[in-house]
Amino acid sequence: MSATETKGRRLTPQRLVTFALLLGLTLWVLHDARTRAAAAQLVPYSELLEAAQDGRVARLVVHPGSFEAELVADGAAEDRGEREHVRAQRLPGLEERALLDALAGRPVELVGEDDGQGAWWPMLLMWLLPMGLFFGYLAWSVRRVGRGGGASALSVGKAGVRIFDASRDRKVTFADVAGVDEAKTELAEIVAFLRHPERFAGVGALMPKGVLLLGPPGTGKTLLARAVAGEAGVPFFSISGSAFVEMFVGVGAARMRDLFDKARERAPCIVFIDEIDAVGRSRGGVGAMATHDEREQTLNQLLTEMDGFAPNSGVIIMAATNRHEILDPALLRAGRFDRQVLVDRPDVTGREAILRIHARRLRLDEDVALEVVARRTPGMAGADLANVVNEAALAAVRRGADRVAQRDFEEAIDRIQLGLKKGASPMTEAEKRRVAIHEAGHALVALSVPNADPVHRVSILPRGLGALGVTLQLPTHDRQLLTRSELDDRLAVLMGGRAAEELVCHEASTGAQNDLVQATETARAMVLQLGLSEAIGPVTYERRPESSWLAGSSRAETSEETARLIDAEIRRILDEAYGRALRVLEVRRDHLEAVADALCEHETLDAAALQQLLARRPRVVRRAGAT
Repeated sequence: MSATETKGRRLTPQRLVTFALLLGLTLWVLHDARTRAAAAQLVPYSELLEAAQDGRVARLVVHPGSFEAELVADGAAEDRGEREHVRAQRLPGLEERALLDALAGRPVELVGEDDGQGAWWPMLLMWLLPMGLFFGYLAWSVRRVGRGGGASALSVGKAGVRIFDASRDRKVTFADVAGVDEAKTELAEIVAFLRHPERFAGVGALMPKGVLLLGPPGTGKTLLARAVAGEAGVPFFSISGSAFVEMFVGVGAARMRDLFDKARERAPCIVFIDEIDAVGRSRGGVGAMATHDEREQTLNQLLTEMDGFAPNSGVIIMAATNRHEILDPALLRAGRFDRQVLVDRPDVTGREAILRIHARRLRLDEDVALEVVARRTPGMAGADLANVVNEAALAAVRRGADRVAQRDFEEAIDRIQLGLKKGASPMTEAEKRRVAIHEAGHALVALSVPNADPVHRVSILPRGLGALGVTLQLPTHDRQLLTRSELDDRLAVLMGGRAAEELVCHEASTGAQNDLVQATETARAMVLQLGLSEAIGPVTYERRPESSWLAGSSRAETSEETARLIDAEIRRILDEAYGRALRVLEVRRDHLEAVADALCEHETLDAAALQQLLARRPRVVRRAGAT
C-alpha cells in the first residue's frame, strides 16, 4: 500500500465520530424494526385457549400479568415459518389450568419471565446512544469551527483578527513597497515613534492616534501598513471592516472591544482596519431609511475605543479606504484619524520600480526593457502591474520558453487592456482591408499632428469582444494637465479611422463606434466642464450628483437656449477634428494605402517597421480634396 493510500485511510477523529454515529443509528433502526415486528396483538383469553386446544401454540411466555404466545398454522407447532404473536391478559381468579392441560403432551416451548423488569437498560442505551453521538458530533464541529477562526455560537463576540508577528511571520519592509515614496516618507515617522518612543516623549511630542490611508483600489495600502509594522518590528493586527457587521445586534461592538483589548495586551503594535467605510460611514441621512443601528453601534464603539488610548500608549490605529468622502466627520477629527496619507497610482518611475520588485522572481531575457513596459501601462496600480508580470510569465510558458522576453510583456499588456487574441480571424478579406485602412488612418494622423503620443504598434488582429484592430500609442511621460491644442490633436487622431474609411472606401462603417464615443465624451467635457469653448466661455455646466434621495426635485441647470448652444459647440468641435484628420490623410494618401497594404500582409507593425515603411515610400504631397 502506498503512502498516499495509507494517509487517505487514516482513522481521524472526525471519521471515528462519524463511524460511531452511523453505527448507533443503524443499531437503533434495527432494534426499532425488531420491536415493531415482535409486537404482540392483544386477544381475549378464550381465543388463546382455543388456539392451544387446536395445537397452534408453538411457544408460550408466562408473564406476571399476561400470556404471550407464538401461533402457527393448524396442528403445525413444529413449523418454523411465519408466526403470529398474540398477547392475552391474565385476569385475577381466572382458572388457567385448562390452558396448561391443553398444552400438555404437545411440543410447546414454555417460558417464564418477569415482564422485562430487569432489562430496562438495553432499551435506554438504544435510545441514548444515537442522541449522545449526535450532540457530541455537533459540539465537536462547533469547537472546530471556533478554532478555525470562523464565526460560531461560541465565538460570535470574538474579533476574527489576523495577527502578524515579525518574530515568526515573513517580515514585510519598505523595500517591498515601491511607487509611493511620499506615503513612505509620511509613515516613516510612525516607524520612528514605535522604535524610539523616548525621543518623542523627551520633547513632549505626541504621535497621531490614527493614520488613514486613502487611495484607489490596488495601490498597496494594506502592504504599506504591513511594511510599517515590519520596519518597526511590532505585531500587526489586521481585520476587515465588514467583519464587524453581523445580523445580530451588538456583535460588531463586542468584536470591536475584543480587538482593542487584544491590542492593549500586545502593545506596542499596529491595528489595521481595511475597508473602514463598511463601519465608518457617515451616520444619519435624509430619510429614516438611511440609518443602520448595528453599524452605528459599531462606529460608536470604535470612536470610544480610539478616545480611550493615551497618546503614547504604543498602539497605532491604521485604516484604509477608497471612499473617504462618505466617512463620518467624527472619525476624521483631530485626536482620531488626524493624519491622512494619500496612496495614489504611481507615475512612470514608480511603475518601473514596482515592476522590478515583482520581476525579481522571474528569469528575464536580455531584451526586456521594464521602462518601456512602465510607459505602456499608464494609470495602472501596483496590483495591476503584478498581474502584468504574472501574465508575462504565463505567456512565456505558453510559447515553451524558459525565459520571459519583451514580447511576453507586450502580449500580457495587450491581453489585459484589449482582451484575448482570437485564434482564427472572423473577418473576410474585404473587412480585413477596411480595418487596415481604419487603423492606418489613426496611425498617420498621430504621426502628423504635433501633440500626439508616438505610435508604438499598429495591429489588425481581432481581440476581445469587439476590437477588430488597435493603434497603440506610447506616452513619453505622465501628463497631469492637458492643453486645448493637445485635446484637439487627440480628437483628430480619434477621427482618423473614420476619415480614412470615407476617403478610400467612400463610405463609413460601424467600426468607428468606440472612436466616436470617446471623441464625443472628450468634446462634451471640453464644453461642459473645462471651459474650453469660445462660444460658451470660461464657465462650467457640470451636473453634480444629487445629495438628496428625492431625485425628482432636481432642476435643470441650463436654459433651453444654452442647451442648444452647448449641443452646437460639441458638434462644431467634432466636425473640426474630423475635417482636420481628413485633410491630413488627403495629403498623405499614398502613405495611407502603403500602411494598409503592409497591415494586410503582416497584420502587425511596430514603430520601427512603420518608420522604415514610410521612409522607403517618398511622400507625395497632394492637394487637399484631390482624389
